[in-house]
Amino acid sequence: MIENWMILAIASVMLVIATGIGRWLRNQESLSLDLRTVEAYNARVQAWWAFAVLLAISFFYPKLTVALFGAISFWALREFVSLTPTSTGDHRALFWVFAFFTPMQFILVAYNNYGLYNVLIPVYAFLFIAARVAFSGDFSQFLERVAKVQSGLMLCVYCLSFAPALLFLRFPTSTTEAPLREDANAELLFFFITIALIADLMQFLWNRLYGKHIIAEKVDPVRTWEGLIGGAITTAIISTALAWAAPFPHWYQAPAMSLVIALMASAGTMTMSALKRDRGELATGTFVEGHGGVLNRIDSICFAAPVFFHLTRYFFAAT
Repeated sequence: MIENWMILAIASVMLVIATGIGRWLRNQESLSLDLRTVEAYNARVQAWWAFAVLLAISFFYPKLTVALFGAISFWALREFVSLTPTSTGDHRALFWVFAFFTPMQFILVAYNNYGLYNVLIPVYAFLFIAARVAFSGDFSQFLERVAKVQSGLMLCVYCLSFAPALLFLRFPTSTTEAPLREDANAELLFFFITIALIADLMQFLWNRLYGKHIIAEKVDPVRTWEGLIGGAITTAIISTALAWAAPFPHWYQAPAMSLVIALMASAGTMTMSALKRDRGELATGTFVEGHGGVLNRIDSICFAAPVFFHLTRYFFAAT
């Protein structure tokens, strides 16, 4: 119990530091920083406070944490659908997406039914959506319409569900090489969310201080190769101080996994930027005034969660 409170205290201190950096950047007129970029960073840090609450709950009520992630996922999917207009023929398919597949995905996660939640959406939901749209009788832009619904379900529900799924992985208490801790799941979620936050911060700082070569100007005019690579490497280095929070037997495995999280987080942010540009939007919603929508806050997690989960499960969990 004491260790849990120590972890929450560390997370709170890190968020306080990140918040302080954001406020400092806001007042640094001499640095000629883009105010919109600074505000976007501050909004993202504020959103991470909400994930700190989820982290606290996960130590004591894992299934409630899953339910809260499910609520976030539901709202994110709603925003996604609002960005990608649908026709009347898609509405009945969307009904089943919201009323059945989304809650069922998180129910299966809460009961640790990996065999079903790993395939429910990419197999059964995808087939159902295509068939249901076809049965509506509207074949106009059929492939585009089906792909929109499937993409939203994949990104906002399926991918995000692997974050709380970390709470139910099982790890051996020992291996032939090094001991592993038992019941390390909440710490693993702490490690994942914290590294994702650090990756956001480091890539932002590298973009502003050393960024020269923009990755894709039409998609995101401020993200650079220097920010991507430098931020990912810096995140991996910092993660060595958090290696104790991950059930990995060797110290170097935490930086390696952190590098994966940082790269996938950046990929998620770039992908969501491309979606917004395609739809002519700067934000995905206005759920919280000034924060640009839920999707803007969880884009990095959506891409990083399934990759981190499956690498952890394959290499470290007792399956």
